[in-house]
Amino acid sequence: MNAFGRRNGMSGSSQARPAFGVARPMKGAEPLRTQPPMPPPMVDDSFPPPPMAPASPEDEALAKLAERATAHHSGEAVVEGFEASVHRIKEQVLPRLLERVDPEAAATLTKDELSEEFRPIILEVLAELKITLNRREQFALEKVLVDELLGFGPLEELLGDPDITDIMVNGPNQTYIERKGKLELAKVKFRDESHLFQIAQRIVNQVGRRVDQTTPLADARLKDGSRVNVIVPPLSLKGTAISIRKFSEKPITIDMLRDFGSMSDKMATCLKIAGASRMNIVISGGTGSGKTTMLNALSKMIDPGERVLTIEDAAELRLQQPHWLPLETRPPNLEGQGAITIGDLVKNALRMRPDRIILGEIRGAECFDLLAAMNTGHDGSMCTLHANSPRECLGRMENMILMGDIKIPKAAISKQIADSVDLVVQVKRLRDGSRRTTNITEVIGMEGDVIVTQELFSYEYLDEGDDGKIIGEHRPSGLRPYTLEKARQFGFDKAYLQACL
Repeated sequence: MNAFGRRNGMSGSSQARPAFGVARPMKGAEPLRTQPPMPPPMVDDSFPPPPMAPASPEDEALAKLAERATAHHSGEAVVEGFEASVHRIKEQVLPRLLERVDPEAAATLTKDELSEEFRPIILEVLAELKITLNRREQFALEKVLVDELLGFGPLEELLGDPDITDIMVNGPNQTYIERKGKLELAKVKFRDESHLFQIAQRIVNQVGRRVDQTTPLADARLKDGSRVNVIVPPLSLKGTAISIRKFSEKPITIDMLRDFGSMSDKMATCLKIAGASRMNIVISGGTGSGKTTMLNALSKMIDPGERVLTIEDAAELRLQQPHWLPLETRPPNLEGQGAITIGDLVKNALRMRPDRIILGEIRGAECFDLLAAMNTGHDGSMCTLHANSPRECLGRMENMILMGDIKIPKAAISKQIADSVDLVVQVKRLRDGSRRTTNITEVIGMEGDVIVTQELFSYEYLDEGDDGKIIGEHRPSGLRPYTLEKARQFGFDKAYLQACL
């Protein structure tokens, strides 16, 4: 045996090792034996599995981004079940019903009276179509048909829901609503574009406005004061778009805003005194942040003996005073003439012996007319405008005046703002849908060419709860208010000072 296990002395062709590549297959060889599979390891249930390491905030943020990047949303409402069956029956009944009803006579009746008149006619049409309905389906069908003929069709259900604050119709197949500060897709669909356009015309015709291809934009209001904006093709590419901002039927007060968490007790006291002491207040904020709600709440503090004039493009303010006169602008006619702007109404309002002038929103050169009113014996005037901070609010007021035809230097405009405005109240809608009063800022005066301000209250973000709610705190600055002298004239100086410190 040599070192490799071969016997020594084996030679010759018969015993020689075959060359590489010419080996013959084995015949009758035993199959290759394999080891039996190992049994699975036994798990001892008496010990809990080791805890997984908690995900870091960075990992959670990246997971949210990945989920949003891969998500797919159709964006169209799906109407199913009972509602879908009622709407299908409505499409069959409505044409036959219109053949039996005089539209002019139906327009003179209320909804309740029309329902009583329709009931036997609907039963007759259902009998012709050989459709049998139970009592619940019959009542639902009557409501849908009455809403279609006298109301705003599918929008009636959304308008009647008190929890809905905004309705946004993006064409006949997509309607979004805002509920508790969050947007969600509504289960509402219109028959087609002509059906939606007909409802839009019905809304604007109630206030003497019109919308068509020649005037594709229109602002209007509903009977309950809700603000409506309509834009139609060719400007809107997905069909007629309707935006409705609903307002609460119950008047909102500063105490209610405090209870909602929008402000602290001290901020509520400060704003009450500011409204009662006839301070000139500008309410600043973004879209849907609650500017109009804040303005309505502040109006509660106006003395009932004062004469108040409100000026708006579409009258939506609901002041809580007995001596209140609302004014509304007028768009131009078909010839482009006859328009009455906010500036025209402000100038005319000065001849109507007002104590206060309140502008729903300033967007242009009418800002100078309002500042002039604030400086000419109309203390306590208020307005709203779009801005992200008190400092930006003052800058926007300067820019709006400069956009007009008034040829005065910028330093004089800044001086006019500093002399007129007392407080800037900043409101904001946070990402969790809640609305907060984030700043109350005084306008002190001028230092060179810069308007000097002093912050009385601010909102500081602290954390975010497990339910996604923002956790923060309203904090006073502890500074002596510059507007204390105005509060002293009305006997509120001690309470005002205590609230701000």
